[in-house]
Amino acid sequence: MNKEKYIPLIKLSKCYHVEMSFFNDLNEIGLIEILTFDQNECIHQENLTNLEKIIRLHHELELNLQGIDVVMNLLQRIDQLQIELNASKRKLGFYENDS
Repeated sequence: MNKEKYIPLIKLSKCYHVEMSFFNDLNEIGLIEILTFDQNECIHQENLTNLEKIIRLHHELELNLQGIDVVMNLLQRIDQLQIELNASKRKLGFYENDS
């Protein structure tokens, strides 16, 4: 595992002005995955975008963890539906051009 692709939560805590317990709570409900390297809790850099969304929801909209979980699940569902819609459009375009 490449440790360089992981960001220590202590740095993120200071950068985003968030308590470490917030990250642990997010981990408990499955919104982020925390890994430990050399006694440092970290997240993968690929998950930083989602974490930033979560922090904005928490700070700007003052959502609690349950609210954040609901919003993130809805955003994930919207992304899935968008992918399905695009696939359907491609299929429709194929059949329209075939005629």
